[in-house]
Amino acid sequence: MGMDIVDLVARIQSRKALIGVIGMGYVGLPLMLAATSQQFRVLGFDTDSKRILALNGGISPLRHVPSELIGAARGSDLFEATGEFSRLVETDCILICVPTPLTAHREPDLSFIEGTARVISRALRSGQLVVLESTSFPGTTIEIVKPILESTGLRSQTDFLLAYSPEREDPGNVTFSTSTIPKVVAGDGPDALAAATALYSAFIAEIVQVSSTDTAEAVKILENTFRAVNVALVNELKMIFEKLGIDIFEVIDAAKTKPFGFMPFYPGPGLGGHCIPIDPFYLSWKARGHGINARFIELAGEINSDMPHYIVEHVARAIDRRFGLGLSRSRILVVGVAYKKNVDDMRESPSLKLIELLEARGALTEYHDPFVAELPLTRMHRNLAHRRSIDLRPEIVAGFDAALIATDHDIIDYACLFENAKLIIDTRNVCARHGFVGSNIVKA
Repeated sequence: MGMDIVDLVARIQSRKALIGVIGMGYVGLPLMLAATSQQFRVLGFDTDSKRILALNGGISPLRHVPSELIGAARGSDLFEATGEFSRLVETDCILICVPTPLTAHREPDLSFIEGTARVISRALRSGQLVVLESTSFPGTTIEIVKPILESTGLRSQTDFLLAYSPEREDPGNVTFSTSTIPKVVAGDGPDALAAATALYSAFIAEIVQVSSTDTAEAVKILENTFRAVNVALVNELKMIFEKLGIDIFEVIDAAKTKPFGFMPFYPGPGLGGHCIPIDPFYLSWKARGHGINARFIELAGEINSDMPHYIVEHVARAIDRRFGLGLSRSRILVVGVAYKKNVDDMRESPSLKLIELLEARGALTEYHDPFVAELPLTRMHRNLAHRRSIDLRPEIVAGFDAALIATDHDIIDYACLFENAKLIIDTRNVCARHGFVGSNIVKA
């Protein structure tokens, strides 16, 4: 092993290494907790001063991450949040956990990765390990991050170590946590791979080494493209089966009894979350640069992106048939705005698109979500920021022409909806799962 790699690995194994995690969000926060649970000291970096203040006060900014865990890490003096990025020089290992969104033209927006790499370069010193965790197209670590870090005059493999290990967080998943989900790891050279493996194996149960950072980046893209394509398939089948008078949910529930060769995916009002709606487009963009048209991926993206439009047409038809009303004279209650059940995560939530489409047709909308008291400011739906969730009470529900179930949180009072809503448009099959059957329920 070259440079100070022997010393770095020794510091990791003895828990003397200081870990810097850039981005105290859905990826960085659980990663910090996994590391501190094994007695590592962690500096958490973020640009949000309110988040830093909350974390240092032992308060979690994420509903699915208990404040008690943050408080315990703070109380043991293992964790501190800071906005002073010059302090990166103090760290031995730097983990990059920043967003990788799309531009308005559905092209990769690497501004967060590039900006973070430049910030690191101003504090980079010999002997440090830098690991990118953000999801991106194959080549990002070597073609984007490495040149920025090497602009300092320091060299990867000689002066510092560079690795890639894709995050696999699933907010709200009670079965798998950061420490129990196998971690894919790759390095720019064998020393980087050895150091990254030593680090992650200290607080994650299983490490999966692959041959290159490009391969590790491709692993993450494959995982998310696999899901996006299969969700697009069942969304398209839902539209076909609906025309044939067949319930797609009944079909899937029967098909999944086959013990081999089938994996259930479920339709919905559109894809949400930071990964699934976005990452396949990173791969198709990269493919175009090599003269390959990723038709399958692009088609899946189009189907999933069109689902909110399909659902709104469903709402319009259902209201017209039941009341003889157009959307422009209707009041719609959108039930659930988080991108999936039992979390407060609003990233790429299709509910925001649904609200905008309904209001573009003249409908008056309100929303109810026990996990999202107020809509956050988002890049693509700025006009919806700061709207607040309304209570779910019988007289309030009865005042709407229809309730559109977009996210099926477990703690929503579905009995109140079923008993008081004039019309329910159910995109998640939640009414059937709760045993509610009636003429006021329309599956969409």
